[in-house]
Amino acid sequence: MEYFTLNNGQKMPALGLGTLRMFGQEAEQAVVTAVQNGYRHIDTASSYQNEKAVGRGIAKCGIPREELFITVKVWPSDYTRVRTAVAGSLRRLGIDYADLLLLHHPVGEVYTAWESFQELVDEGKARALGLSNFTKEQTAEFIRRFRIRPALLTVENHPYAPQNDLREYLRSEGIVLEAWYPLGHADHKLLEEPVILTLTEKYGKSAVQILLRWHIQIGNSVLPGSRNPEHIRENIDIFDFCLSDEDMQSIATLDTNTLYKVFTDEMRQRYLAWEPDWDDQE
Repeated sequence: MEYFTLNNGQKMPALGLGTLRMFGQEAEQAVVTAVQNGYRHIDTASSYQNEKAVGRGIAKCGIPREELFITVKVWPSDYTRVRTAVAGSLRRLGIDYADLLLLHHPVGEVYTAWESFQELVDEGKARALGLSNFTKEQTAEFIRRFRIRPALLTVENHPYAPQNDLREYLRSEGIVLEAWYPLGHADHKLLEEPVILTLTEKYGKSAVQILLRWHIQIGNSVLPGSRNPEHIRENIDIFDFCLSDEDMQSIATLDTNTLYKVFTDEMRQRYLAWEPDWDDQE
């Protein structure tokens, strides 16, 4: 496993398990399988509605809490009641603190929420803070306003949309870029690009492994999600090879600035209005 050092000095595994769209027993078992195969970063969110199942997996994995890195996200409708929201997430997960606490979307009382986030760091309930789906300009405003700056920004990122300008800005500010949709939303077009297929033959790795390795080498944190034990094992088996500079440049030619998900104002307002019962989980 490789690690990134966050701007508070904390070490974060470069690769972890994303748990979006996993529920109940499958989420629980995916966490156990991942940890047994060397994963140490587990990413979840209240909106995934799987925190109880993820927590059961954490409890069963047999690894001391301090060896795990757990990311928790707060939903926009909870930005004015962050302390209650985070307490609920920690209770459902069965943990005392989050290694990384994120604002899930840039809508609603984001600055009020960040004030509460800073208090939670002071109290030991969170160790690092970050943003999800925020823009460069919005991220810059947090840097300007607050004593604790974001340690990480998670956005859609893959060879079709590497967002190089954003990455360079974040690097200059000591902020890690974390990729969601790291495989292009599992688009077979990306997985079957001739450039990628050529590299699978060269390195004896799958297309997924080539893409995940590309993320690590450009400095992205990455959270591939899978329920399949074979895929979970395959996804972490990327630390025994490196893509050459020439191969990295070949992958760079795939950049078309194509995003699979574009957030609209209407979508963000729906997110702000959504207030499910977080405890109504399996």
